[in-house]
Amino acid sequence: MFTKQGPTVRELAVQALSSTERGYDLLAPKFDHTPYRTPDRVLDAVTREVRGLGPFDAGLDVCCGTGAGVGVLRELCRERVTGVDFSAGMLAEARAAFPPGDEGPVVDWVRADARALPFAPAFDLALSFGAFGHFLPAERFGLFVEVYGSLRPGGRFVFPIGAPPPVGSRAYWTLLGFDAAMRVRNALWRPPFVMYYRTFALGDVLEDLTQAGFTVGLRPLTDLGTSPDGSPRARLVVATRER
Repeated sequence: MFTKQGPTVRELAVQALSSTERGYDLLAPKFDHTPYRTPDRVLDAVTREVRGLGPFDAGLDVCCGTGAGVGVLRELCRERVTGVDFSAGMLAEARAAFPPGDEGPVVDWVRADARALPFAPAFDLALSFGAFGHFLPAERFGLFVEVYGSLRPGGRFVFPIGAPPPVGSRAYWTLLGFDAAMRVRNALWRPPFVMYYRTFALGDVLEDLTQAGFTVGLRPLTDLGTSPDGSPRARLVVATRER
């Protein structure tokens, strides 16, 4: 993470003591050189799995960041793709990555809070990568309602979700320690920086999606491997607006 291209320790410290929005504005120019960017293998696995659910005309990347999901949507959608994010810095990087005139669907960029999306039901496909840790559990239902309202009847909302690390594993303690540090930071410092890894349990997510009006299914992302017990390491959540 601390390569010549990535953020320095000092830069990360400044970002961590900022608000969520300001922190990502500061991180944006170097975001793609950090582990926070969704790995290409995850993007590719989702692309392959979602392709069979189409065709799609218009796609929405919810909390698009620097545009990794927009790249996926441009492979899946025939007419138009929209990226929405509340960070002006992230949107600037995304625009630079997808300049006007490129072949493929037209790309629009919208600065907005995903908890208040400014769209009519206009999209056939919505997706999101790596953004849900920025929403508190109490906000999740409202977020899903906003996405539901942005989809046409029959539209899909998809996102990958990984299996939780085994209790006691290094990954388990790493995520637990990170979340604990963030809770202490937010208890002692304002404005808050919302970023938690352990607040997106699959059962709770499926319940909130259903309550928001979606019909929900799970598809294994077999390209991302299996756990020792044979279960998939990651699944694709497919939430459909039926009407």
